[in-house]
Amino acid sequence: MVDAGKLWAGGFATALVAALIAIVGIVIARGIFHIPVLAPNRSGTWGDADTVTYALAAFGVGLVATALMHILLLATPSPFVFFGWILGLSTLVAALAPFATGAEMASKVSTAVINAFIGIGVWSLTVSTARRSLRRGNSFDSARSPSY
Repeated sequence: MVDAGKLWAGGFATALVAALIAIVGIVIARGIFHIPVLAPNRSGTWGDADTVTYALAAFGVGLVATALMHILLLATPSPFVFFGWILGLSTLVAALAPFATGAEMASKVSTAVINAFIGIGVWSLTVSTARRSLRRGNSFDSARSPSY
């Protein structure tokens, strides 16, 4: 049985961490290395509204991942395996997507790294939270589920 309160409290915290990863990544890329990540360099370290949009999108990814995990826990025979595949492939797409643009290579790499860190953070925190939200006596105990 899933303790939905614990799962969603952890999901909210995960979403907050994801947003902070986006902000830290932008500060490092723009502020330290002077590499544009969503907006031109002239926007400064904090950029423009795109910085807020990027952080809010990362926050949303954390919440969507929690919703996905909740559904998988309730409806699939191997929720952690499916979640691992879905998040792994989604993170790969997010990391590769900047290379499909016409931006400068430094911008592509910095955005890819930020996206990868967001994906890995959301992935690991959501799995950890989900494992701790399971009540004893269900078929998802950690002895039977692979760790992803």
